[in-house]
Amino acid sequence: MGVLPFSHRCKNLRRIAEDDGGSGSREMIGAVQLGLLAACVVLFVPLVMAGWHLSRNKILFFSGALFITLAVGVHLMPYLSPPEDLIPRKIAAPFPDSSCIRSLHRVEFADAWRRDECSEIRCTKKSWNWIDSDDEVLRCEFQKLTKSDASDLLNGSWIVLAGDSQARLVALSLLNLVLGSNQVEAIREDLFKRHSDYSIMANEIGLKLDFIWAPYAANLSDYTSKLNHQDVNSSPDVIAMGAGLWDMLHINNATEYAISLKLLRDSLISLSTSRSLHHLFWIGMPKLINAKLTTPEKKRMMTAGMWDLYQNQVAGTKILKQSGGPLLNLDIHLLSSLCGEDGTVDGIHYDDSVYDAAVHVMMNALLIQSNQKPRRRSR
Repeated sequence: MGVLPFSHRCKNLRRIAEDDGGSGSREMIGAVQLGLLAACVVLFVPLVMAGWHLSRNKILFFSGALFITLAVGVHLMPYLSPPEDLIPRKIAAPFPDSSCIRSLHRVEFADAWRRDECSEIRCTKKSWNWIDSDDEVLRCEFQKLTKSDASDLLNGSWIVLAGDSQARLVALSLLNLVLGSNQVEAIREDLFKRHSDYSIMANEIGLKLDFIWAPYAANLSDYTSKLNHQDVNSSPDVIAMGAGLWDMLHINNATEYAISLKLLRDSLISLSTSRSLHHLFWIGMPKLINAKLTTPEKKRMMTAGMWDLYQNQVAGTKILKQSGGPLLNLDIHLLSSLCGEDGTVDGIHYDDSVYDAAVHVMMNALLIQSNQKPRRRSR
């Protein structure tokens, strides 16, 4: 698995060594005590038997049988489970993942943009952060990871982002974090080639990132089905995927969408079971601003009511972790709603800060799933 801890490596190794040493000491003390007990039994039982005025032959027989039994028991003892393993031990409580996972999206956005700096699709001057006054956020110590931290966390990993333009924008934000804006500017044109896949290898940290153009839910189920038939050693470490906007616009059949989601769910469950792949994320659909949609067809098909209908299929198919499924939700709808209508030009694609926040939600989720905490920094 490529997702590695970065702040506790030495501490973890040191704790493992101390635990091993303590276990060895306990085993040594137990062996000495057992030997002394066996010696006492061999010495005193025959004396007690002699006190019963038994014949010498009977005493010798019982003594010999007792000695052989104890000798065999002592030699077999290392291969048997020690009694202390049957006693529950108090262990350190893990990082509280369930409550912290639920708090990952407690963020706020600041209106720090100017309309004259908006691009054709998105504005670029919003900022975001976790809500500092939220007690749960403070307890979980969520952090915006630096380039160095993100590189350590994802060192040697293979990450796949699959879906429509929302997944492509998440891929862009992730590359911005890991590579830096200068390198990303050099590859932006290739990454945003219309309706195409993209792959990059960051050799300095051994990170492979694939973007798979899969705008329909059926495309996602086809992709995961192919992964299930590949070699078990050639599976991604992290998969983030999402679809729904194209299904809504071009097919507009929520029932068919649900069928594709069920196939996707079953394929992902099989994949996570056979490959021990547990870092799976769902890139949700954004809030749609109907008045800003750029074509009459979009305004007719992509209504708030239709969004609700499609989102109900996501919930109903139980594909998300919150309902027992395999995918942890990156709630783009919530993040885009918090960003506000002024954060989108076309009613679908939002300010960079929305996708930056989604990436940091995903990164902190990886830390939680890896039972790690980032180094504490001032924000």
